[in-house]
Amino acid sequence: MKRKVIKTEDGSSSIQIEEWGETYHSVYGAVQEAKHVYIQNGLDLVNHLNSIVVLEMGFGTGLNAYLTYLAAMDKQLAITYHAIEAYPVSEEELKALNYSEINGEDAAFLRLHHSPWNELVKLNECFSLYKMLNTFEEQVVEKESYDLIYFDVFGYPFQPDLWSEEIFKKMYDALKVGGILTTYACRGVINRTMKTVGFEVKKVAGPPGKREMVIAYKR
Repeated sequence: MKRKVIKTEDGSSSIQIEEWGETYHSVYGAVQEAKHVYIQNGLDLVNHLNSIVVLEMGFGTGLNAYLTYLAAMDKQLAITYHAIEAYPVSEEELKALNYSEINGEDAAFLRLHHSPWNELVKLNECFSLYKMLNTFEEQVVEKESYDLIYFDVFGYPFQPDLWSEEIFKKMYDALKVGGILTTYACRGVINRTMKTVGFEVKKVAGPPGKREMVIAYKR
């Protein structure tokens, strides 16, 4: 599918799949959405832990990983970050993304992308990265291994199979007891599916342009 880099309303980049009209991030603001959904309503809820293991469903542009890296550096957190991605961005797309303008950490952002796949890479004392080049359906995920899951796949109208009971059961099993899954989506069928596999679902205010989002807990 053909992709192009676009600019969202907060000035930050995203990627659009042209034939779907679907974007990797909110058109109202990629950075502000990622901060709201995955940092403020995800990472900030577990940052009391001595070490944090994160799983991201969809590495994509690397924005969520980059913001998590910056938070780890700022708050001196110990984070191990795993991400699953089947279709990495191209070098041309990477050069067009402007996320390093957040604080000028261009080298760090590029290193996230240029780190080898299927290999644990220690970027520094605060942040280690393991990128898995695979589909969500095929990737084996260790049970009870993660404190936090960023569920950032394409929207339900475009890939409903990624919002299935099978996938959410896999996510539920992957979380430690007390773990959290956070996602931008808040749709009745999705929330019911999460509850079916055991999640406690909490609706909270969404980022600009979206009324609600979901935090799901494994109790």
